[in-house]
Amino acid sequence: MPKIQAFRGLRYNLAQVGSLSDCIAPPYDVVDSELQNHLYGLSPFNFLRLELNRREEQDLDDNAVYQRAARIYRSWRTEGIFQTEPDPAIYVYHQEFEIGGVKRTRRGFMARVRLERFGEGKIYPHEQTHAKAKDDRLRLTRATQANLSQIFGLYPDPENEIQDLLDQKIAGVHGLEATDHLGVVHRMWPVSDVKTIQQVMALIDEKDMFVADGHHRYETACNYRDELNAQSPLPDPHPANFVLTMLVSMSDPGLVVLPTHRLLSGVPAMTTAELHEKLSPYFDCEIVGEGPESSGAVWAEMNRLDEQLIMAIYSKASGEWTRISAKQEAADRMAALASEYSPEWQSLGVAVLHRLIFEDLLGLKEIPKPTYVHLVQEVIDGLNGRLEGGLDYPIAAMVMPATIEHIQTVSLHQERMPAKSTYFYPKLVSGLVVHPLA
Repeated sequence: MPKIQAFRGLRYNLAQVGSLSDCIAPPYDVVDSELQNHLYGLSPFNFLRLELNRREEQDLDDNAVYQRAARIYRSWRTEGIFQTEPDPAIYVYHQEFEIGGVKRTRRGFMARVRLERFGEGKIYPHEQTHAKAKDDRLRLTRATQANLSQIFGLYPDPENEIQDLLDQKIAGVHGLEATDHLGVVHRMWPVSDVKTIQQVMALIDEKDMFVADGHHRYETACNYRDELNAQSPLPDPHPANFVLTMLVSMSDPGLVVLPTHRLLSGVPAMTTAELHEKLSPYFDCEIVGEGPESSGAVWAEMNRLDEQLIMAIYSKASGEWTRISAKQEAADRMAALASEYSPEWQSLGVAVLHRLIFEDLLGLKEIPKPTYVHLVQEVIDGLNGRLEGGLDYPIAAMVMPATIEHIQTVSLHQERMPAKSTYFYPKLVSGLVVHPLA
């Protein structure tokens, strides 16, 4: 992979801000207006004031939020709210959480990674990006001249050699600790020992990196670097040649990928019989649940079967869940519909769901963006009209997530998965360390 470097990050001065838990924030793309207001109320120093500044009535244009974030960032540096790390460091970062009644710890470390365009080296994307999101992040980067939040990168390390080395270094050392609004505990340790940093740099040097989350921010970092280069060639060590990245071993036992289920609004109602008629030439169809409340049992059986091409489709018109299992005809049809993609891409559950089921068999091509949810309870709430916005969802689908192995295989084919193919839980928190670009 490209070179990593230690850097002198900016961190909250706890003597001035008090509780770090009141200052951290989730990534900008999972924050709705209700959560934004909640985080604003926790502390005048909550990181969301930088990462996703709130629109105010007096704002004259769309740039106001970015300029206000930049003013706050500069004032926090000037007033000592942020303090600069004494020595270049990499930052060991653990997240402790509970899911399915099981307590887990995801381990990684933050460093700055030298930028390279996707397709030009050993950093690989796995999802599509959108121009609007990249424009938003570029405006913020221009205004603040900082990487405010980290990219999430995965690297192969079957024996977890790198992370074990770092964890030995921090053993017995009390780290910075914060708990987020979901109860996830975040712990961080700066490691500035030169020998340890050099060992990590050497061990990771020839490995690939797969972007798990933060595709928009990664491409934005490349765009910002290129803008600066166009104005005046950047010296090699310039921080804009790098991007703040959290690096996690693909073999870390705390790595969890959640499913992303789909709730469709603004689509024609279809009965179970109509769905079966359209789907049965390509899928074995079986009614497995009645009413939204049966969603949990339907998903539990899907999870037990753990097959990409077993999905569940809900008809609100009939109030029934149908479990569908792909026949050979489905694979043949996908090969024809998506001939530009590899067989591995064609066999992804989310690819089959969108390309074959929604678009081809059900004719749902020009439809509103689905509502994406991750928990079965959210599926139930959506079907009962209890999600924010109260939309009506005539059709819903539950689908298995892509695996780490899928990400690696598809990425190495230089392909990108459909949107929302993966959801790494928990999200990385923002506000532990900032990578200044100026």
